[in-house]
Amino acid sequence: MDTWKKTFAVIWAGQLFSTLSSTVVAYAVIFWLSIETGLAEILAFSFIATFLPQLLLGPFTGVFIDRWDRKRIMILADIFIAVCSAVMAVLFAQGRVRIPYIYLLLALRSVGSAFHVPAMQASVPLLAPESELMRVAGVNQVIHSTSTIASPALAALILNTFGMTWALLFDVFGAAIACVTLAMIRIPRPVKKDGAPEPHVVREMKEGLREVTSRPGLMWLFIFVILATFFIIPLSALFPLMTTKHFSGGTYQMSLAEIAWGLGMLLGGVLLGVMKRKANKVVLINLAYLVLGAVFFASGLLPQTGFGFFVGLTLVGGIAGAVYGGAFTVVVQTTVDPSVMGRVFSIYGSIILAPAMFGLLQTGFVADRVGIVNYFLITGAALALIGAVSFYVPAIRRMVGGGGAGSRVRPTS
Repeated sequence: MDTWKKTFAVIWAGQLFSTLSSTVVAYAVIFWLSIETGLAEILAFSFIATFLPQLLLGPFTGVFIDRWDRKRIMILADIFIAVCSAVMAVLFAQGRVRIPYIYLLLALRSVGSAFHVPAMQASVPLLAPESELMRVAGVNQVIHSTSTIASPALAALILNTFGMTWALLFDVFGAAIACVTLAMIRIPRPVKKDGAPEPHVVREMKEGLREVTSRPGLMWLFIFVILATFFIIPLSALFPLMTTKHFSGGTYQMSLAEIAWGLGMLLGGVLLGVMKRKANKVVLINLAYLVLGAVFFASGLLPQTGFGFFVGLTLVGGIAGAVYGGAFTVVVQTTVDPSVMGRVFSIYGSIILAPAMFGLLQTGFVADRVGIVNYFLITGAALALIGAVSFYVPAIRRMVGGGGAGSRVRPTS
């Protein structure tokens, strides 16, 4: 027990700096694009550049994550992201940056994340006892939420005082710390079956997909998250414009809304750590849909003078988002065999982004024709419906009755 705690203490120390610096860059880019253009299409294309590489590479990266050393993958991914940020920092310093260069930066960083994120998620069950996975998920949410709280203010401060060059160099600094801390620990490799066939990318991809489809409850959870993401990701692209256009806010107000979401995630992460194994994870996932639906729908009803209420609702949404993310991750980690977990997480990352890409392409139409406020109402109603329906799906109801996760089968065919 002491060994796994010490290992995670080292990992979390590095990930705090890495996540903080990466989030600062993300917010700096959003603020820069919002101020320079104010166009929904530009923000939507930036989100597409961020997610499209993960969508295309996801099914393949999982194969190599399960095949290669996961620690080495994460270190190389951090180095690659740092190099991309450093090159872009030089371009900003020389005044040679154009918006297409921003898209390229986001896309290249996404390639690194396509390897790093599922590798980290797949490594957790190999390092911590199953009974502690909920607590680990809670601490991870605390790290991400702490970054979300601090990053908007830091991004605004760095952007307004020093410019994008220093925001990008801050990311290089965070990646260097993450690499050093990862080098200090050992991540065991999952046990392989005796007589396993020779490596084959297509066959291994099918094995990861079969791991999901062979478990009806997990498959239905994936289906609902795909539907939810179709609405949520375009709304994320419109979130800054909700502040600037509907509430007539500026950089400070955009930062305040993001800080409120991060503070909510912090509270949600603490809640996850306290609950540990007491709460049913599947019930938490379904309830999170209902809460998020109510938050977005209520936000769409606010008048132009209701920014304070919008911040409060965003805080509640952050709590629900953290609980949802942590609960879903633990369901996968306690259900799926470790030898294919990298593939499952990477497939998950890809399939939720496929419909989201279509939604993002409609963002300009939504902002101009449907209206930003109306899209908040539509998204809220859709998420509430998903949350209500999910309670009545037989396979999910069986997971609820069984404690939220199926027994892990070893090995997986």
